[in-house]
This record gives sequence, structure tokens and C-alpha cells, in this order.
Amino acid sequence: MNKNILHSGLCLMLFLAVFTGMLFSHSTAQAAGDKTVQIESKSDKADGTKIEKLWKSTGINAFIDGFSKLGKKDSNGKGGLPLGIGQILMILVGCLLIFLAIKKGFEPLLLIPIGFGGILANIPVAAIAGPEGFLGLIYSFGIETGLFPLLIFMGVGAMTDFGPLIANPKTALLGAAAQFGIFTTLIGALWLSGTFDFIDFSLQDAAAIGIIGGADGPTAIFLASKLAPDLLGAIAVAAYSYMALVPIIQPPIMRLLTTKEERAIEMKQLRHVKKIEKIVFPMMVLGLCILLLPDATPLIGMLMFGNLLKESGVVERLSKTAANELINIVTILLGLAVGSKLAADKFLKPETIGILLLGLVAFAIGTATGLLLAKLMNKVTKEKINPLIGAAGVSAVPMAARVVNGEGIKENPHNFLLMHAMGPNVAGVIGSAVAAGVLLALCG
Repeated sequence: MNKNILHSGLCLMLFLAVFTGMLFSHSTAQAAGDKTVQIESKSDKADGTKIEKLWKSTGINAFIDGFSKLGKKDSNGKGGLPLGIGQILMILVGCLLIFLAIKKGFEPLLLIPIGFGGILANIPVAAIAGPEGFLGLIYSFGIETGLFPLLIFMGVGAMTDFGPLIANPKTALLGAAAQFGIFTTLIGALWLSGTFDFIDFSLQDAAAIGIIGGADGPTAIFLASKLAPDLLGAIAVAAYSYMALVPIIQPPIMRLLTTKEERAIEMKQLRHVKKIEKIVFPMMVLGLCILLLPDATPLIGMLMFGNLLKESGVVERLSKTAANELINIVTILLGLAVGSKLAADKFLKPETIGILLLGLVAFAIGTATGLLLAKLMNKVTKEKINPLIGAAGVSAVPMAARVVNGEGIKENPHNFLLMHAMGPNVAGVIGSAVAAGVLLALCG
């Protein structure tokens, strides 16, 4: 009997143990299930957040967002073009510049880096042209400091032959006349500022804008960095754009202000210039600059230093480096940095459009005054010159000289004006640097 009671007690204890284990197992499973559901729910939400974050980081979303905001006002209650659409437009502008460089051959050394820099600057989200983006860093290092323009001037000097100017000194007057557009546009910018309430250009701003008329990008950047740093991006874009578009802008003005007979005038071959003359020339120009206009010596000094490297004949390695590797590297960096200012949020402003228009007026006036002075010189001198070379007085070297030569050949297949046009062309380089020095001394 005791055995039966003991057996029954053991069975009851075993049953209770199994039952308790089943209950505990069930409760644990249920708790684990609830926890799994919660984890899965949180995981789904996290996945959804990540997907949404990934979508917002795409360029597609940025562009679509721009179209969705079209016609709506921003948080400040202002209308205008949404950023996404503006970026698309500026990317197309960059592509157009590259097309003109490759298909039409319009100054590819400038337009390809500028156009590609403009495309990079308008990539949404990446902030490539921002203060910490690589284009922004290049811009801060080379353009805001004014270093790139000085290195470019050294390279230009190492590539330039001042022989045509030395052989025919009177062509320096054509280079000087082409700077007339700079001072005319300065006055025009001040007039606009006083006439329209929505335009506010100071004397320093007007001076920096006017220098665009010299069609000299390095000089424009150098002066703007000193007088109008806030306008530096727009001025740099305008100056280099007009330098690159010389083949489009100048020919209509040339044809408008000259007759077919004048464009067909042949000029006799220039005299031979001795080596000693070419060596003395840069030292003489630098000496005059030191005595009369020290503010222009950074630009003039680097230009003449580069030229002395070339003409001395004893530092061929340095001369070739300045004229090739160094200036090529700086041109790439400078072009990308200038293109970075084609960013939609910086470029698509009334202020920038105004600067572009004023710069175009300055460039057109500079071209016209050079042509008109050349026509006047033909009235008072016995030896006739082709008035087309007056258009080369703007300092877009050697683009303006090549355009002049092309227009002359169209009227007379035997009319080779390239070397004659290089005289006023290199004089224009010196002239624009001198004009920058004058403006810096008066307005700085």
C-alpha cells in the first residue's frame, strides 16, 4: 500500500512538473513572440527610414522636388525658380559650353574646364562647390587669394613674343584704346546704381565690373579679389566667358565698323627685332611700372618675369615649365574653380545677370574703340594699317589676334594679319594690367 501511495505521489509530482514546464514554455514562447514582433516592427520602420533617406539622397528626388515646387513660394515668402530646376538649367549650360568647345572649337582650354566645373557644381546633395567641397577648396586657394592670376600671367609672359609690339610701337595705342570700355562701363555701372533702386553697385564694385571689358580673366580676378570679393564669382565667370566667346562677339562688331576695302588692306612685313631689344623690353616695362604705378607690379611683374625667362635663353627648363606644365595645371584648376560659380543658387540672380550684361557692353566698347582708333590712325599717317588689328587690343591672347587674322583672310586670301595683330594684342595685356593698377590706386 505504501508502495502504491509512493508510486501515486511520484506520478503526481511528475505530472505537475511536466504541466508546469509546459505552462512556462508557452509563456516564454509567447513573450519571445511578442518581442520578435516588436523587433520586426522596429526593423521595418528602420528599413523604411533608410530607404527614405536613400531616396532623398538621390539626384532624381532633388530634381523632382524642384518641379513640385514650381510656382510656389519658399519659406521666406518669395517666388522664383526652384533650386532643382535651376540646377538642371545650369547643367545644360555646362553641356552647351563643352559642346561649343568640342564641336565649334571655341577656346576648348577654357570652355571644357569651365563647363565641366559648372556641371559638377550643380550636382544636387554633393555640395562639390561648397566651402568643404573640392571645387570650393580650389576656389578659395587659387582665386580668392589671387594666386592663380599671377601664375597665369607668368605663363603668358613665357609664351608671348613682344617682337611685333617692339617692331611697331604705335600699335600700343590700339591696346590702350581698347581699355576705354573699362572706364565707360565703370561710369555706366554707377549710373545704373543711381537710377534703379534694385541695383546697388559701389565705386569698388563698378571698377571690378568694368575690368571685364579688357577680356582678361586673370586681371579681372585679381582686381575683383581686391575691390569686390562678393562679386568675384560672377566677374570671373563673365570675364572668362567673354574671353572664350571672342570668335562669336567680335566679328559682327568688326564688320559693322569697317568696310570691305578696309578689311582687305595688306600690311608689310615687320622688321626683325634683335635679341637685346627683347631682353631689355621686359626690364624697361617693369621699371616704368615701379616708378609710375606700383599697384600694377604684381601682374606686370609676373608677366615680364615670364617673358624674361623666355628671351634670356639661358633658363630653357624654367621657361618651358612656365609656358607648358605650370600654366596647363593652373588653367585646369582655374577653369574648374570658375565653373564652380555656375552653381544655380549663386548664378541665377539678377545681380549676376547685370554683371554679365555690363561686362558684354564693356567688351563691345573696347573692341569698337580699338577699331575706330585704327581708322583714325589711317587718316593721319601715311602708312596704312588694317583697322581690324584694332580689335585685337583687348587682351584675350591670342584669341583676338586669331579672330582678326581669320576676318582678314576672308576678305583677302593673301592678307596675313596674325603677327601684326599680336602687337596690339600683347599691348592690351599690358594695358589691362595698367588699368587694373589705376583702378586699384583710385578705388582701393
